[in-house]
Amino acid sequence: MAEFLGYKREDGRVGIRNYVGVMSSVTCANSVVQKITEQVEGTLPIMHREGCAQIGVDYEQTVRTLVGLGSHPNLASVLVVGWGCENVLANELAAKIAELKKPVEWFIVQDSGGLLKSIEKGSVIAQRMAREASVLRREPVDLSELVIALQCGGSDTTSGIAANPAVGVMSDMVVKEGGSVILAETTEIIGAEHILARRAVNEEVGNDLIRIVKRFEENAKQMGVDIRGSQPTAGNIAMGLTSIEEKSLGAVMKAGTTPLQEVLEYAFRPTKKGLLVMDTPGRDPESITGMFAAGAQTLVVTTGRGIPTGSMLVPTLKLTGNPKAQKISEEIMDIDASVIVEGKKTIEQVGQELFEEVLAVASGKKTKAEILGLDELSILRAGPTM
Repeated sequence: MAEFLGYKREDGRVGIRNYVGVMSSVTCANSVVQKITEQVEGTLPIMHREGCAQIGVDYEQTVRTLVGLGSHPNLASVLVVGWGCENVLANELAAKIAELKKPVEWFIVQDSGGLLKSIEKGSVIAQRMAREASVLRREPVDLSELVIALQCGGSDTTSGIAANPAVGVMSDMVVKEGGSVILAETTEIIGAEHILARRAVNEEVGNDLIRIVKRFEENAKQMGVDIRGSQPTAGNIAMGLTSIEEKSLGAVMKAGTTPLQEVLEYAFRPTKKGLLVMDTPGRDPESITGMFAAGAQTLVVTTGRGIPTGSMLVPTLKLTGNPKAQKISEEIMDIDASVIVEGKKTIEQVGQELFEEVLAVASGKKTKAEILGLDELSILRAGPTM
């Protein structure tokens, strides 16, 4: 059985990083969060643009996502910072995170003497939490505890014939060892959903997949728009992709060949292991944030043009099958899949190389995106702002 070195958490999950998260409950608190993390080593800002004037399913989705991020296995503990007049409340977020056995504290800026005093207060709390986290040590952990998020960005013709199939090889190896991979981006399943549905473990899961694709198509129709205006993108078309079906047939190659176990709504935790699908948009920040909230500890991104997608909470590995993109963006590519196109290595060889790199990153090796500090989070909106 394959193993990696991870941090065992009280909730039974395993982290591959050991940060103290400092999370805003609302966009207004972002400046305080940023200043605290600038002062305290070992902390990580978790900031977003939501948290105020949200109702119904939109409010519920923001809360669910923030609770998922705050309880993430890559965090040893979390400090939640609220402003004081929002409807996504810091104390309620902290209570939900505590229920998931994550050490958590919270405070409100308006109740703490204002911005500067809040930065001081938060820094004291975060420093203590960081010291407590610093004594935790990695232990050997079975690969079955690993959940890998999969994402495309700036796809081109080489994505579907080189980079994505190599990721598919890696996905099969992870699933074979009992781990999980999450395929997202519903917009990049359209036209290939029948292929994945045939691999579902049962009819119910297959129908769930068809349902999320149809729902996306119906939502687009209700807005009176043609999704072909955004999928494939102008950049995809310039790089040789001709239709949404062609793009999707390449994108689903990341899922490998194993049975589809479960279809997840946005930012929900998996209840099964193996190949999973999450209903997310194609836009990278919202898509990856949903998978992070579900507990994915690492992210693998394929690209044909070279994109800056990255996360400090969830280490991001990138690869491209395009020789030109590899040369231009080598500083952000962890694996060179362009050797497949050039005939120097097979898809299986690059997939094996990626698998070994994932294990190394899970055990503490930093990705290029981490070293460069590439970081983005964005919560998907489910309704209008009031």
